[in-house]
Amino acid sequence: MNKWTVSVIAYRRITLGALVALYTIVVTGALVRLTGSGLGCADWPRCSQERLIDVSTGHGAIEQVNRLFTGVVAASVILAVLASVRLAVRRRVLTNLAVGLVIGVLAQVLIGGIVVLTGLNPWANMAHFLVSMLLLGNALILHRLAGPRDAAAPSVGWLPVRLIGATAILGLAAVVTGTVVTATGPHAGDEEAVRFGFSIYQVTRVHGSTVIATLAAMGLLLWKTRGRERYFESRIARLMGIASLQVVVGYVQYLADVPALLVAVHVALASGVWLSLVDVVYCAWTMRSRPVTRHIDRSPAQSLR
Repeated sequence: MNKWTVSVIAYRRITLGALVALYTIVVTGALVRLTGSGLGCADWPRCSQERLIDVSTGHGAIEQVNRLFTGVVAASVILAVLASVRLAVRRRVLTNLAVGLVIGVLAQVLIGGIVVLTGLNPWANMAHFLVSMLLLGNALILHRLAGPRDAAAPSVGWLPVRLIGATAILGLAAVVTGTVVTATGPHAGDEEAVRFGFSIYQVTRVHGSTVIATLAAMGLLLWKTRGRERYFESRIARLMGIASLQVVVGYVQYLADVPALLVAVHVALASGVWLSLVDVVYCAWTMRSRPVTRHIDRSPAQSLR
């Protein structure tokens, strides 16, 4: 009897499903906080002391839907593990990355419990979001590796590795300082939730400074790669485009006194910027890891410029 096997195309779809599920729960988790439903379920793992599932209140229903969606996320990452061992040509790196997603989701469940049981402690909330970013990066790399090697990715030796690394570090700093702003601001998930005692004006300035520095690094990176390799340049351009939109939304929401709807858009874009940044770093790594070959991506006329 032939064993059930998974094709490369099917596995790519499975990993994409896991990535979409993880992205979606970041957005729904933000909506829980923005609607003040962070303690809609005041207990964990049950919604309340009396009921496992309780949708008797609006806040409870919102929090409950988010919790139940965790089951969809868990199923998608478990499927990614099971399917990885059924590939016609099994690759250990895919299984390891998929297992990492399962471990990360389990960690998120525990951190979510800590968030609720500590009354939306800001440190726990920050950890919850930052682990989500790690999971998104993991899922994206898994999805990229799951497909056939991209023939469009050349082998090059000129990539500005230090600048790429600096951009990644600045991007991470922007994400971390953004969580500090959220933990200081008005959308903590509940009116009675503890917030950091920082000045919202000061933490916003720090966050804004890291964002501007990150955008400047992206611009320099785009300038250094412009016209040299379209494969890499297109990814940097996409990153800078999403990041620029994120900056506009960030300033508008600040000037508009942080409306919940714009904050939700800001969180969704922040996740998009992070994914695009991970993609740029991954792209650079794949290009550098190949044996360097002579690659011509420009016409003779372009070479004379």
